[in-house]
Amino acid sequence: MATFDIDIAYVEKLAELLQRTGLTEIEIGQGDARIRVVRQIQQSVDVHALALPAAPAAPVPAPAAAAATAEPSAIELNHPGLVTSPMVGTAYLAPEPGAAPFVTVGQEVREGATLLIIEAMKVMNSIRAPRSGRVTRIFVENAQPVEFGEPLMIVE
Repeated sequence: MATFDIDIAYVEKLAELLQRTGLTEIEIGQGDARIRVVRQIQQSVDVHALALPAAPAAPVPAPAAAAATAEPSAIELNHPGLVTSPMVGTAYLAPEPGAAPFVTVGQEVREGATLLIIEAMKVMNSIRAPRSGRVTRIFVENAQPVEFGEPLMIVE
C-alpha cells in the first residue's frame, strides 16, 4: 500500500479558496494522488421577513411546481428510493424545451428508465431510475442548478 503525505496547510488554502470564490468543490491531482475539497452551502430563511398570505375562502389545489420546490424532510433524505445528483450541473426534467417531462409525480417507472438529465460541462447525462416503482416526490425544477448529492426525487 502506498503512503500519501498530506500537506494540511495546502488543504486549508484550498478550503479558503472555496470560501473566497464561492465554489463548492475543488479537485486536484498529481500522479496517482488526488485531493478533493468540498463545502456544503447552508441556506437559511429569515422567518420574520416572510409575509403570510391571507387565508383563501375556498381550498385551492397546490400548483405542481410547489411540490418541486419543497425541501426534503429528514425521513425523505433517508428514504431507500431517494435519487441524488451524481454531479454538479443543471437538471432538466424534459428532453428539450417545451417537451413533456420524462416523469411526473405518481408515474410508475421501470428500473433504468430516464428520470431527468443533468447537463455538466456541455454533456447531457441521463439520470436513470435505480429501481422500478412510483415517483412520489420531485425536489428540483426544470433548468435548476444542482450540486453533487442533492436530492432530485424519490422512487418508491
